[in-house]
Amino acid sequence: MRELFRAFSRFMWRFSDFGIIQLFLIIFISLNILTFALFWLDKRKAIKNRWRIKESTLIFFSLFLGGIGSFSAMHLLRHKNNKRKFKILVPIGLVIAVIPVIHIIHALTLDRIIYFNEITFYSDNWPSNLNGYRIAFITDKHTIQDERMAEVVTELNERNIDLLLLGGDFSRLDNHYRGTLYEISKAITTDGIAGVEGNHDNHISLFARKEKLGIVALDNSGIRIREGFFLAGVQDMWNRNPNIEEAIRDAENDDFILLISHNPDVSMRQNTQNINLMLSGHTHGGQITFFGWPFFLHFRNITAYGTRFAHGFAYSKDNTPVFTSSGVGVYYGWPRAFNRPEVVIFTMKTNP
Repeated sequence: MRELFRAFSRFMWRFSDFGIIQLFLIIFISLNILTFALFWLDKRKAIKNRWRIKESTLIFFSLFLGGIGSFSAMHLLRHKNNKRKFKILVPIGLVIAVIPVIHIIHALTLDRIIYFNEITFYSDNWPSNLNGYRIAFITDKHTIQDERMAEVVTELNERNIDLLLLGGDFSRLDNHYRGTLYEISKAITTDGIAGVEGNHDNHISLFARKEKLGIVALDNSGIRIREGFFLAGVQDMWNRNPNIEEAIRDAENDDFILLISHNPDVSMRQNTQNINLMLSGHTHGGQITFFGWPFFLHFRNITAYGTRFAHGFAYSKDNTPVFTSSGVGVYYGWPRAFNRPEVVIFTMKTNP
């Protein structure tokens, strides 16, 4: 099954040069031209008293994404515009057709603009001497172009980041991850860059590349960033064996512990009582949503918890805050719809 998935991913990587949106638009426009032509042909046959196209056929194409063509034909050709079922069903078909158009427009415009999501996070455990400490989190880079990644890093360098964290999932196809990591390594931070693997990563080659670029690889392990601030990261739960207990073993009792886990589901299956904040990705915010509703996640093939970890803050089974980012990249040519890519920046503060 995994080999089949990898083959499909490789196909999508090659196919993305053309684009799923472009393919859909060709099909969509063709369907509406065909629907208009069917109405026009039926109109001509009616005038000449010849064999007619079945009304059920016209209605089918009207409801099957051809609503713009049928609605236009009804009003421009004045055909079927007095029939009750057409007066009811064709406008419904028009709405059905307009919905994907709205999503495509959104996907081609706002969903291609990376959102720098600034969040102030308050905690009783955060060291007061580190108030204002800024942590950037980037996850699910996938097939992001190197030039685009470079723009992200340039923007981060202008925002005075203390620590940059990576949530995993690069693209291994054509060793694309190498260029992505190289651009990320140019980030200017006070306390460096650290990250974990994702389910699409080969941790051996990824960690070797990180080490070469001076990026800390967290592998069921943790490091002390500052006095009172401990950073930990776990392995990916789809490929290996995440172990939170082992990752935070060297932390002190009064440390603020920040945990990175690519897959947020770990927070529901392991003890997170000692964790103060967990950062994850993996769900892509649902990737393609219906006006922001991540319906794909209801199939539970990405996460076992539906939309719980779609995007933003949720809580683990131990009531630990878990922030799931929608990610910054695109998944092998699949567009985002009503789901902007993001880089998250946390400004850490002690509760007043």
